[in-house]
Amino acid sequence: MDWVGVFFDGWNGLLRTVVAAITSYVGLIIVLRISGKRSLAKLNIFDFVVTVALGSTLATILLSQDVALAEGMTAFVMLIALQWVVARLSVRWLPLRRMIRSSPRVLFQHGQFNRRAMHDERITEVEVDAAIRKDGFGDHSSVAWVVLESDGSFSVIAEEKAGDGSVLESVPDEPAPHG
Repeated sequence: MDWVGVFFDGWNGLLRTVVAAITSYVGLIIVLRISGKRSLAKLNIFDFVVTVALGSTLATILLSQDVALAEGMTAFVMLIALQWVVARLSVRWLPLRRMIRSSPRVLFQHGQFNRRAMHDERITEVEVDAAIRKDGFGDHSSVAWVVLESDGSFSVIAEEKAGDGSVLESVPDEPAPHG
């Protein structure tokens, strides 16, 4: 076995990797800037899948000599374009929106855990309590609601700031579909 070839296979491969890295990095930044803030926002599952695909594409461009830089950049553009199209369509078409975005869920309300929602979302009391502590609360009585948002983050709303709860009107009462 040629041990030198394991660590160094020639200057051409290194030069290709450097050029591909610089070019694809700049190209990815341009594509993301053109696509808008949504591509860089907190991720729902749909955005997460696109982000993973972009990372995989970048790795393939950098490390595979079988993929030309132009092909990789085309893949970047196509992934971002498809994300943009699906996001636009989901704003206009409710069935698609429900398919690609999860709904927020109330996990805790005025001292009571919503066990059904927690079971459906695979969230434990310990995780809800951690979210409450993270927001600076020392007991359940200070908390009006804990909501699991569609991006997987927790929103903790204090009793003293709960108001009429109108911000919860967009949170469905029925269980969210799995997925």
